[in-house]
Amino acid sequence: MSHPEQPRPTRRTPSRRQSSGPVWLSVGISLAGLSLTPVAFAAGSLPQGGRYVAGTGTIAGAGNSLVITQSGSTRGVIDWNSFSIGRSNSVTFNNGGGATLNRVTGGSLSAIFGKLSATGSVYLVNPQGVVVGPSGVVTTGGRFVASTLDTDNCAFMNGGALTLSGNSDAVVVNLGKISSSGGDVFLIARTVINGGTVNAPDGTAEFAAGSKVLLRDSSSGQQVFVQAGSAGNVVDSGTTRAAQISLQAADGNVYALAGGGARIRATGSATRDGHVWLVADDGTVSQRGAIVAKNPDGSGGTVDTEAAQLSFQRGAAVYAGRWNIATPSLTVDASVARALQRSLNAGSTVELSTTGANGAAGDLLIASDIDWHGASALTLAAYHNVALSPGATIRDTGSGNLTLRADATSIDNGGSVTNGGTIDWSKSTGTVSALYDMNGTYTPGTLLANTTWTAPSDSGLITQITGYQLVNSLADLENISLDLASNYALGKDIDISTPRCCGTGVYVPIGTGAAPFAGQFDGLGHTISNLNAWQSVPATGDPANPEAASGLFGVVGATGVVRNVSVNGFVSISGYGSFGILAGVNDGQIVRAQTSGSLSLSEPFVSIDAMSGGLVGSNYGTITRSSSDAAMVSEGVLGGLVGYNFSTGVIRQSYESQSPDIPPSFGPGTVNSAAHGLGAGGLVGTNDGLITQSYATGSVTYAPDYCGGGGGGFPCFGTGSAALVQSNTGTIEQSFATGTVTQMVLAGRGPPPFGLALSNTGTIANDVYWDTQTTGATVGVGMGTPVPIANGLTTAQMSVPSSFGPTFDFSSTGVWALPAGAPHPVLRWQLGP
Repeated sequence: MSHPEQPRPTRRTPSRRQSSGPVWLSVGISLAGLSLTPVAFAAGSLPQGGRYVAGTGTIAGAGNSLVITQSGSTRGVIDWNSFSIGRSNSVTFNNGGGATLNRVTGGSLSAIFGKLSATGSVYLVNPQGVVVGPSGVVTTGGRFVASTLDTDNCAFMNGGALTLSGNSDAVVVNLGKISSSGGDVFLIARTVINGGTVNAPDGTAEFAAGSKVLLRDSSSGQQVFVQAGSAGNVVDSGTTRAAQISLQAADGNVYALAGGGARIRATGSATRDGHVWLVADDGTVSQRGAIVAKNPDGSGGTVDTEAAQLSFQRGAAVYAGRWNIATPSLTVDASVARALQRSLNAGSTVELSTTGANGAAGDLLIASDIDWHGASALTLAAYHNVALSPGATIRDTGSGNLTLRADATSIDNGGSVTNGGTIDWSKSTGTVSALYDMNGTYTPGTLLANTTWTAPSDSGLITQITGYQLVNSLADLENISLDLASNYALGKDIDISTPRCCGTGVYVPIGTGAAPFAGQFDGLGHTISNLNAWQSVPATGDPANPEAASGLFGVVGATGVVRNVSVNGFVSISGYGSFGILAGVNDGQIVRAQTSGSLSLSEPFVSIDAMSGGLVGSNYGTITRSSSDAAMVSEGVLGGLVGYNFSTGVIRQSYESQSPDIPPSFGPGTVNSAAHGLGAGGLVGTNDGLITQSYATGSVTYAPDYCGGGGGGFPCFGTGSAALVQSNTGTIEQSFATGTVTQMVLAGRGPPPFGLALSNTGTIANDVYWDTQTTGATVGVGMGTPVPIANGLTTAQMSVPSSFGPTFDFSSTGVWALPAGAPHPVLRWQLGP
């Protein structure tokens, strides 16, 4: 959001010991100062002097009531001399599902001590202020907007987004009950106070202080955005219930002072997650008591707190799935630490970050102990440096994770992590990560690890407490080769479309056979895009792969780990060697990696003995929960995920796929064996190791342009493609294939399509299946040990869990899932946590 260029206002920050009495007193506002004239409160008062200035309708009074009728669900604008409702009086808007803008042109504020109701939406604009008194009740079927800022009649009549603006110093106060059964509640003024009850169960309740505000329609997020501040305040000391809640004062202060009972509560709706925003970009957010955000299904929602200054008072806590806090710089003192602890112990994941805004250094200092139990995670991220003071301790005694991150915006600013105190995870099963800039430093300090800690399954973690250098640029990525045994983490998505290493104009992979990558590389869920890898330099020292090894990584060594990363790129296949978009050779661990893009021949007839795969060329290690949808054309050994899975290689819970709207041979997920190629496998070319709980759905083509001899029933005996693997001498279990198999015909002869393997001299278990219709294959194996014909399923059978036998676990905690309408099973991890 944008803010006006003006001097920063003087702020009144409430005392941490302030009374729980009337909160407007704590911000220097009193009812006596609101100019509530006797006329406004007079018994029997009703709105006066109303006339339609846009749209049509009728205004009729009878005794103590006033009825405004607006036919249909139309929009209308009424100008009033005054708009107040006495204690025993009522005003009713029969406006269907439409909306009525009420503008007060006289000199008195609007005081609602009676009842205001509407079938549709009501907007009440009064530059002199709006007060809903303790006895006042407002109920609408649509929106209720109370504002001291005005808007344009034409814009209102046209519907859509509205800009409200003005210079009024008046306030909007609710001390009564405001509810919307089918819409939202917006209170907008220089100062907004809710000391009563606001209820919008299916919409948003948004209180905004500013001089220019954008009000828009949204069924899933915030609708009010302060575009120019007013140095005003938003105070919520009452009860606010809505699907989503926003308290916003761009250059003023937000006081979320609900006190006990968690009276600020976002509960979500069918279209909205439970979400609370507390925003005071250039002011203070002061919180007392608990704020709750839950989604309709009962899971935790989100609370976002953003402010130049933070003040946490008695009982401050957030009960939600996630609490995000952003401020320019911060020292975590005892009051902040208590708020964090309460929230963490209640199950809220907390991410506290400094932004370096407003000229601040952006440092984060933890000067007080933070101690919690349970599974909640805490991230302490600094724009520049993050440090733990001497004598301070951060401790978890459950399964919580801690992340200390410097250079949070990944701009290579030299941010460092310094532990001058103690990080105690000796009784925790969680992990600690310290992320620091490559040009910064990491001071571990006193670290107490759990001696019985074991890495969570499928995590790829090696150590419980780990320091990582941040990789924020192509230069950082290239510098990994200077220290191949260290630990690294991607700080952000990186586009390396213009590599510059060594003057070649081509990216040089990390690690060779002589000097493989031996550390940990955690992508943190980020993507490296536009990789352009070509490697003809021998990877001397790798006995199994003595020449080229190309990909993001050339060779991942036995102790190397690559995890949580996506890579999009182009890899040129040239000569004998191993080629993959993620790695040419893997001898370590690859966990939760995904690749897209393409592998292709640099020129024909130069890659006869190449081993190529969408993820990895040659695998001697472990690949878990990984995938590829790359398009490939190669000679030699070719697989959609892995080219050659050697005897020590394990591929588990991984898959190769094709986008359903891309024709075979033209896009992602196509695997094409050309020229001297032996053929291809949808998942793996040659398997000597173990493939388990994996599948392939991409199309596979065998398209040699000639046959150099051979015999037997095929044009080149022992060649051809299959939907799962080309050749198997290892073990395959609990897997399946559905991709189309196309075998090109030469000299009037050609192999038929095969559902699982061209050749099988190993073990293909009885729980390995193929789709006979989509693959076009009537048999599973071409040569060697066959598989039962019954393992060939129709497309209809592929969408029924019972077709897969007892080893396929489709339970809520099982490996497999079959989403509604899906043509085949997927791995449950694909559906997210």
